[in-house]
Amino acid sequence: MTFTVRPAGPGDAADVCALLNAVDLIEIGRPETDLGTVEADLHHPDVDLATDSWLAFEGGRLVAYAMVWADSGPGRVDGDHYVLPGHPEAALLLLERMEGRAREMAGGPGVLRLQLNVKPTLDLSLLTGRGYRTIRHYQVMTRSLTTAGDPPPSVPAGLTLRHCADDEADRHRAHALIEETFAEHFGHADRPYEAWLDHIDGRRLDWSLVWIASLPGHGDVAVLLTRDDRASMGWFHHIGVRKELRGRGIGGFLLRHGFAVYASRGRDTVGLGVDTRNETGALALYEAHGMRLHYAVDTWELALHSQG
Repeated sequence: MTFTVRPAGPGDAADVCALLNAVDLIEIGRPETDLGTVEADLHHPDVDLATDSWLAFEGGRLVAYAMVWADSGPGRVDGDHYVLPGHPEAALLLLERMEGRAREMAGGPGVLRLQLNVKPTLDLSLLTGRGYRTIRHYQVMTRSLTTAGDPPPSVPAGLTLRHCADDEADRHRAHALIEETFAEHFGHADRPYEAWLDHIDGRRLDWSLVWIASLPGHGDVAVLLTRDDRASMGWFHHIGVRKELRGRGIGGFLLRHGFAVYASRGRDTVGLGVDTRNETGALALYEAHGMRLHYAVDTWELALHSQG
């Protein structure tokens, strides 16, 4: 089979989005990729589309898409790889391009990481045959909402909650709390504020949907960062409680607060992603609050060596 491969460009966002939704439909049963998310990826300041992205076409039809980026610290390169079923040649060709570029970006020993559905359209034998291995398992969890079933929760004694829409200093404080509360989590990379905004597509963030919780004598103790720019559901991006304050019901309160807010906004579903080996017991907390598995994702890793 003959394929045409070229870099992606900002004008390809709609076609890439259509490809990703075709993959979504196969892997999770419905399309869940938003055009804005793809546009943000294609405009990411740490990605040079000319060298870091690839589109594979068969007879003018887009059948595969890949991208790599390196904003998580020395030696680590992350990547996306999407392919329609029945196109192993295109899948392999883009894997080879990704790996070659990742070696250049790592500049020495390092790793390339991909996150893939546990039952992806990509033939996993292509990965195992090239030395990739799974290193982590994640769940995307969802919960249904109703205004009657999700009223505003009672606030724990002494706790106060404020949103970050009106104070730039609070936005920096939310970032600092996320960096602190996620510091021990697998795969977390410390990022200064501006780089963090780029990483989470923070320029489109509605800061009235980001909250900081405080306790007398402890100051700011927790953060809930959510976003309402996905068509399929509201999304809880980060829920973090300072280590010494965990186990006091603050995380559960923040969850219930988020449920109530999104129900009042007319949302019928919210979702989040969780590392199933998260040391804080987050998975059990989410299950206790009615969240259930939507689909699962594995992180695959390839050790990078300068000679391939």
